[in-house]
Amino acid sequence: MIKIFFIILSLAFSSSAFAQFTAEYDPDNVPSADEYDGSDYLSYEEETPSIFKTPAAVEVAQPPAPKNIKKPTPYTGNIRILASVNGEIITTEDINNRVRAFCLTTGIPYNSETKLLIINKVMQNTIDEKIKMQDAKNNNIKITDADIDTAIKTYTQNNKSTPEKLKRELKEFGVSEAVFREQMKSDIAWVRLIRNKTANQTVTEPEVQEALKITKEDMNKIKYMVSEIVIPRKEAKNIYDLSRTLRQDPRFEMYAAQFSQSPSSSSGGRLGWINAGQLPDALDKVLQKMSVNSVSDPIIHNDSYYILKLEKKFDPAKDKMPEPNAEEITNMLQNQKTERFASRYLQTLRQRASIKLKE
Repeated sequence: MIKIFFIILSLAFSSSAFAQFTAEYDPDNVPSADEYDGSDYLSYEEETPSIFKTPAAVEVAQPPAPKNIKKPTPYTGNIRILASVNGEIITTEDINNRVRAFCLTTGIPYNSETKLLIINKVMQNTIDEKIKMQDAKNNNIKITDADIDTAIKTYTQNNKSTPEKLKRELKEFGVSEAVFREQMKSDIAWVRLIRNKTANQTVTEPEVQEALKITKEDMNKIKYMVSEIVIPRKEAKNIYDLSRTLRQDPRFEMYAAQFSQSPSSSSGGRLGWINAGQLPDALDKVLQKMSVNSVSDPIIHNDSYYILKLEKKFDPAKDKMPEPNAEEITNMLQNQKTERFASRYLQTLRQRASIKLKE
């Protein structure tokens, strides 16, 4: 994997930032996985919240923190069919299990402010899970129980745990072990499928040299390291609740990866280094007034809400930044190519699939 400081690099040359904020960029028309219209199963009503600033002298009582639910059960009663994907059904029990697994593995709390985002994200993930497994089967990708056991062992080691402890946690959170293994199987199959399909993709020397050139030329400009969460207005009923949550929970990257519907979600919402004036005006005006480590209020742009986080600010007059070498640039570009292919390929599979939503 690329080292964390690669995000520092190329200053608007990350796969998201480099493509997103050119003159022709339209965030609503970027071909990516999030072009799938999930509105069929999203039940949000459109609304445009109003912000009323309270005079500084007036103390306003803070609302009580929402109560977190450890074992969420979005759907109660008899098991019902919620959707089918190419004839394969998704039930209320499937979603209940996956919502609990989502909260367990991400650490994102399930409460009145997050539940709609979580339920709809899990539904989208479950549809994608079916699509990925079906296509992996069509491409003769076979995943064994031993493969899943190995992946679970790696997962628990990365989280300083053990497979035995994970089993206990799954039981405690009310998550079916079979469902968890099925999700793991889908992830493994998808990685292998994409790896097979991108095996012949290479980064050329001219691409590397062009990236190095852009990086060096860009070192004399003021820039901001920015992360974003983008949610279409029609799905943003709880967007102000989300921004308040992000000011209390430092895991912006986790929330962006799970909820943002921008291409940058694949990298935790990170756009990398953005030059002053590079973002659209509505976003740039807010960004230049932000302090480091702050999170913005939701900003409306092109019928979507943006939440920005300013990670760092770079001023060439007083700050120094290491220049990446050719090997680091090559690795970054290769990862970008793979991510773009995976995003486009999943979008194509979604468009071809027969997805029927029951409610």
